[in-house]
Amino acid sequence: MFDLVHKYKLVIQVFLGLIAITFVGWGVENYTGMMTARDTVATVNGMEISQREFADELRKQQDQLRRAFGGALDPAALDSLETRRAVLESMIDRRLLMSEAGRAHLFMTREGVIAAITQTPEFQEDGKFSTAKYSQFLAGEGLTDQGYVARVQSEAPVQRISAAIGATAIAPRAVTARLAALEAQKREVSQASFPAQQYLPQVRIDEAQIKAHYEANRADYRTPERVRAEYVVLSAEALARQEPPTEAEIKAAYEGRATQFRVEEQRRASHILVKDKAEAEKLISELKKNPGRFAELAKKHSQDPGSAGQGGDLGWFGRGMMVQPFEEAVFRLKQNEIDLAQSEFGFHVVRLTGIQAAKARSLEEVRKDLAEELARQKGSRKFAEASETFGNLVYEQADSLKPAAERFKLHVQTTGWIAKSARQELGALDHPKLLAALFSEDAIKGRKNTDAIEVAPSTLVAARVLEHQPAAQRTLEEVKDEIATELRRREASALALKEGSAKLEQLRQGADAGVKWSPARLVSRRDAQGLPGQLLRQVVAADVTKLPAYLGVPVPDGGYILLRISRVVEEQAKQADPALAARGAELYGNAQLEAYIASLRGDASIKVKAASLEKK
Repeated sequence: MFDLVHKYKLVIQVFLGLIAITFVGWGVENYTGMMTARDTVATVNGMEISQREFADELRKQQDQLRRAFGGALDPAALDSLETRRAVLESMIDRRLLMSEAGRAHLFMTREGVIAAITQTPEFQEDGKFSTAKYSQFLAGEGLTDQGYVARVQSEAPVQRISAAIGATAIAPRAVTARLAALEAQKREVSQASFPAQQYLPQVRIDEAQIKAHYEANRADYRTPERVRAEYVVLSAEALARQEPPTEAEIKAAYEGRATQFRVEEQRRASHILVKDKAEAEKLISELKKNPGRFAELAKKHSQDPGSAGQGGDLGWFGRGMMVQPFEEAVFRLKQNEIDLAQSEFGFHVVRLTGIQAAKARSLEEVRKDLAEELARQKGSRKFAEASETFGNLVYEQADSLKPAAERFKLHVQTTGWIAKSARQELGALDHPKLLAALFSEDAIKGRKNTDAIEVAPSTLVAARVLEHQPAAQRTLEEVKDEIATELRRREASALALKEGSAKLEQLRQGADAGVKWSPARLVSRRDAQGLPGQLLRQVVAADVTKLPAYLGVPVPDGGYILLRISRVVEEQAKQADPALAARGAELYGNAQLEAYIASLRGDASIKVKAASLEKK
């Protein structure tokens, strides 16, 4: 069901605010690129996925994972065949949805997209569209304004059809009721700890054990290969700072974009969507007697899931963002007036709740944002002009980075000792391809510059090794104390596990076991009462058909914890909780969307070049 909000405003705003940032590698710019890159990875119903497009999406997904894990991931793990195939499968799914959206003639005008962008919360500041925030987003993604608008225009139909499929799913009442009961249920739990530290005095480690461990694990006691390096960074951002825009340029840009700084009239409205005209007229009659009940009646009667929970509120919107009959009703109303409108979705009881008159922002209001945008544009142009020359300089004058640094007024920076690993805070050098180049034979033995490597959109880095230390084996004498500490910790953990497990078995047999329990506390999925997540998951998943129930949980840092569940409290479940209903609907909606895509795959023509998935 394409309800009103999903059709235009809500889907576009959700897409712009959340989904567009996730799928940053998609869009018209990539599609035009693939028309010139005939090396395809796959075709879906005749639509190609080019090698360049696939590589861009793979890189972006890898970068997101590396950022999410703080760089603590092996680069090789991020570029496995399984990872590549998973990325390609997600791209194929989106091609299938795009094909269906085209068949359904789902389309949003360019004007509608621009209007939606200006209302996107992520691009707002103090309730107004911020050119600076928008430009910053574009710069971070390496996009132009035109390219982003075109991308959103092409992606919006895919999001609309996804939302529509998901919205048709209805979670069974039994599932929602069970979710509600589980969330409301409380369990009284006590715990007893067996920390590994308390067993350390019992542990004795001799020289033979230390030596045996060293010999069996020599590879663990090697210092990795390391280098110290210098590097230069050429970026659009750095080049932008070198040449700020002049006052004349700012004024000219403002005059040339007068329409951009004009904010058209915006209106805010609430609605109650019903299927029957008689029901709508009855609601209007009730509201004439008591207008203050609008939100209450919307929550109770509206069939628009996107706004019912908010009392029917649709937020602010301009012309072109709603279906025509509804929009015409809103824009002819006066403040707080109520009217009836009919659209393809049903009958709308509409109330106008706010009006923002059209206005133009002055030069002074937009000067700062405009200056920053112009600087970024200059930086992007200079980067495009300079990138090839920069790459040639570091290649042709490979014995030094100074010529490139002097040519582009860049600072040559140096590092401490670094290893060929992503588990470091390396800033601009924290990129697998650049680290691989630094540890190449040419860079280490020949002390040659690396190539200029793109580590982020509009950012090139070239580096050069200053010093090199090969991997080396640490001696037993150097690591004996370290090994002794580790062996003592392991043995203490084993003793804690042994005693804790024995106590658990005694408790389950009905014996007292002499365990000292902590004060009991009532915990639930919603309220952990300070219980760590690892333990809470065990408690709420435990079999409580027989009480008291006992659990034993080894802890990662060494030790053992016993848990006793002494009673279960079944509280009144709030089955009408909108958040709970939404979670149930989301589960079934996702499953329905997956099933829909699976059905599309069954009828689609999909050809994958397996060789294209190999590392290049």
